[in-house]
Amino acid sequence: MLLITGMPGAGKEEVIQAIIPLGYEVLRMGDIVREMAKERGIEPDRIGEFANAQRKEHGPYIWAERTAEKIKDPEKTVIDGVRSLEEVEIFRKKGGVTIIAVHASPRTRYERLKRRGRGDESDSLEKMVERDMRELSWGVGKVIAMADIMIVNEGTIEGLRERVRRAVLG
Repeated sequence: MLLITGMPGAGKEEVIQAIIPLGYEVLRMGDIVREMAKERGIEPDRIGEFANAQRKEHGPYIWAERTAEKIKDPEKTVIDGVRSLEEVEIFRKKGGVTIIAVHASPRTRYERLKRRGRGDESDSLEKMVERDMRELSWGVGKVIAMADIMIVNEGTIEGLRERVRRAVLG
């Protein structure tokens, strides 16, 4: 199982797009959060608060548990959005894991988030820093530090995809 982690806007989705052709199923923890938030009528700009409240109420591993329930083949699954070592441990119970961290500078990430234009994104540098601090408080920095593979994403998409393919295939 491949666990993808990184700060918002680092390029996790581009890494996943490079892995899909290798025969992996993708489960996005953020999709599960957004789906549940929508069911409860939570506005897009409040999703981070909702995710955090669920972690406080149910434990730091709640989104991993909800995602792990959907895994069909652990050896050919990519999990997007791992943000804590507690979440990593939930996935380890399903089988072996390889953590892939995606890194990009804050300035690069901010420009990407502005272009992406998703409703829950940061529309100012201050909001992005606030979001970064929230995610760091969840433990994403520790997961990045423990990564088996580190992908720096400051260049072209094609260069990124080639580095990812080489890293995953060995």
